[in-house]
Amino acid sequence: MEHKKLYRSKENRMLCGVCGGIGEYFNVDATLIRLGLVLLACTGTGILAYFIAAIIIPDRPSDY
Repeated sequence: MEHKKLYRSKENRMLCGVCGGIGEYFNVDATLIRLGLVLLACTGTGILAYFIAAIIIPDRPSDY
């Protein structure tokens, strides 16, 4: 069984690639992840969570 790893997307990115990477990991359209982030941003936690995730989640390696 192949282990899936969460990476920031290099192809499907707007800012840092967090939403694109989460979309690729869960096999969901990144637009849906971005819409959820906008809803969280309205409460104030979404922006902080995004930038924390951008720091924690590594970029996808070029040989991947």
